[in-house]
Amino acid sequence: MVKMSVEPVKVKELQICASSNGEKGDSWEEADELQQDRLGLIAEPKQPKPENAVTIAVSTRVLFRTEREQKVFERHGVEEYLRYQIEHENEPFAPGPAFPFVKALEAVNSRLRQLYPQSEELFDIVLVTYNHAHVGVRLINTINHHNLFIERFCMTGGSSPIGYLKAWHTNLYLSADAEKVREALAEGIAAATMFMPEKQTEVSASQLRVAFDGDAVLFSDESERIFKAHGLDRFFEHERENEDTLLDHGPLKGFLEALGKLQKKFYAKGQRLDCPIRTYLVTARSAASSGIRALKTLRAWGLEIDEALFLAGAPKGPMLEKIRPHIYFDDQMFHVEGAAEMGTVAAHVPYGVAQKRDARQAGK
Repeated sequence: MVKMSVEPVKVKELQICASSNGEKGDSWEEADELQQDRLGLIAEPKQPKPENAVTIAVSTRVLFRTEREQKVFERHGVEEYLRYQIEHENEPFAPGPAFPFVKALEAVNSRLRQLYPQSEELFDIVLVTYNHAHVGVRLINTINHHNLFIERFCMTGGSSPIGYLKAWHTNLYLSADAEKVREALAEGIAAATMFMPEKQTEVSASQLRVAFDGDAVLFSDESERIFKAHGLDRFFEHERENEDTLLDHGPLKGFLEALGKLQKKFYAKGQRLDCPIRTYLVTARSAASSGIRALKTLRAWGLEIDEALFLAGAPKGPMLEKIRPHIYFDDQMFHVEGAAEMGTVAAHVPYGVAQKRDARQAGK
């Protein structure tokens, strides 16, 4: 059993006072904090406002390993589960599949704060859990144990978190609950179901690497529908005919945009070659026959992809093993499972026509 000493968590309450003319103005607490910040007297970084940040919401079950606790809940019910959590609240959870991703987000934030000390254009991490507030003590203990900077919690006590995600202006939601991920996507929130890889692959501690599939992830499933309905030859013909017609956006286009916005802050400081964010397009499309439409669409959107891999139907797992991304997004479970087998943390985006096939296979 691992024991930890836990320091009390300090919570600041923002107070807004009326100014002399009757309008709302900055309180003296805010003014004092601003002055201390200018003098360099505030040691801990401040939380950005949700509307200014790139908000990443992660569930407890993907940030940490909670399989044992989940079994207690499934076998013995909620009361025994809560009792178990309280009895073990000084034992930290082990890192889960999203842990390296979150650590990489924090590394990017550290670089951004060095370059732009007053900017709120940062990653803001929100821990989302269906847990009762009693479990919050163990979560806080675990976060402190792993030296994570996560100040925003959303403990819903069994209720759906989707309404809260919209209030946080969430740019990406990662969960182990496929149903909640589908619910988030239906509300226009970029979301994916994360899976633990079969083996652990070491990833960069200083550069965030994010890899995306194209169709039904960054782009709509328009072209994939053509392929599923009419075959490969008709798909190639359709892409040639529509080479100059932009693809519609997919569910994760907005997240790529948010990453690009932060990348440009590094480029503006002459750090393009040393940027701590790197993005990849890993697609089954062929370069000559169907890749040009994808590239033209990204360019028209004003989005840059650092590396584009057109695999022409070859397996994605070996390429991803070389890239070593912190996360890879794909709409097809076949590719997600193949990536996970080779050590890549992969996330399923349940969107588009491929989901009908996955559902049929699950029913066999």
